[in-house]
Amino acid sequence: MRASVIDLSALPELLYRLISTDKVRVSESNGIVQVEPVKEIDCTIGLRGMFAGDPYMTVDKFLERKHDEKELDL
Repeated sequence: MRASVIDLSALPELLYRLISTDKVRVSESNGIVQVEPVKEIDCTIGLRGMFAGDPYMTVDKFLERKHDEKELDL
Protein backbone atom coordinates (compact mmCIF):
# COMPACT_ATOMS: atom_id res chain seq x y z
CA MET A 1 0.00 0.00 0.00
CA ARG A 2 1.32 3.43 -0.94
CA ALA A 3 0.21 6.65 0.72
CA SER A 4 1.04 10.34 0.40
CA VAL A 5 -0.13 13.51 2.14
CA ILE A 6 -0.86 16.33 -0.29
CA ASP A 7 -2.26 19.83 -0.16
CA LEU A 8 -6.00 19.94 -0.76
CA SER A 9 -5.63 22.43 -3.61
CA ALA A 10 -4.00 19.67 -5.70
CA LEU A 11 -7.37 17.90 -6.00
CA PRO A 12 -10.15 18.75 -8.46
CA GLU A 13 -12.56 21.49 -7.35
CA LEU A 14 -15.41 19.03 -6.66
CA LEU A 15 -13.36 17.22 -4.00
CA TYR A 16 -11.92 20.50 -2.79
CA ARG A 17 -15.41 21.71 -1.82
CA LEU A 18 -16.33 18.46 -0.02
CA ILE A 19 -13.32 18.31 2.33
CA SER A 20 -12.96 20.78 5.22
CA THR A 21 -9.25 20.24 6.03
CA ASP A 22 -6.18 21.73 4.34
CA LYS A 23 -4.44 18.41 3.66
CA VAL A 24 -5.53 14.94 2.61
CA ARG A 25 -3.90 11.51 2.62
CA VAL A 26 -4.17 9.75 -0.72
CA SER A 27 -3.51 6.01 -0.65
CA GLU A 28 -3.83 3.18 -3.15
CA SER A 29 -4.33 -0.48 -2.30
CA ASN A 30 -5.35 -3.19 -4.78
CA GLY A 31 -6.45 -0.62 -7.34
CA ILE A 32 -8.64 1.31 -4.87
CA VAL A 33 -7.71 4.95 -4.28
CA GLN A 34 -8.73 6.44 -0.93
CA VAL A 35 -8.76 10.14 -0.04
CA GLU A 36 -8.82 10.83 3.72
CA PRO A 37 -8.81 14.25 5.43
CA VAL A 38 -5.75 14.90 7.62
CA LYS A 39 -6.16 17.09 10.70
CA GLU A 40 -2.97 18.65 11.95
CA ILE A 41 -2.38 18.49 15.70
CA ASP A 42 -0.89 21.45 17.51
CA CYS A 43 2.16 20.00 19.29
CA THR A 44 2.96 23.29 21.02
CA ILE A 45 0.03 23.23 23.43
CA GLY A 46 2.27 24.07 26.35
CA LEU A 47 4.24 22.64 29.20
CA ARG A 48 2.93 19.69 31.14
CA GLY A 49 3.64 18.32 34.57
CA MET A 50 5.32 20.39 37.26
CA PHE A 51 6.12 23.29 34.87
CA ALA A 52 2.57 23.68 33.53
CA GLY A 53 1.79 26.63 35.79
CA ASP A 54 4.95 28.62 34.98
CA PRO A 55 4.38 30.71 31.82
CA TYR A 56 7.91 32.16 32.06
CA MET A 57 9.78 28.82 31.96
CA THR A 58 12.21 28.84 29.04
CA VAL A 59 14.54 26.13 27.82
CA ASP A 60 17.50 28.00 29.32
CA LYS A 61 15.81 28.28 32.72
CA PHE A 62 14.86 24.61 32.62
CA LEU A 63 18.42 23.54 31.81
CA GLU A 64 19.82 25.82 34.51
CA ARG A 65 17.45 24.28 37.05
CA LYS A 66 18.40 20.73 35.99
CA HIS A 67 22.10 21.64 36.27
CA ASP A 68 21.53 23.01 39.80
CA GLU A 69 19.67 19.85 40.79
CA LYS A 70 22.56 17.67 39.61
CA GLU A 71 25.03 19.72 41.65
CA LEU A 72 22.90 19.17 44.76
CA ASP A 73 22.94 15.41 44.16
CA LEU A 74 26.76 15.36 44.17
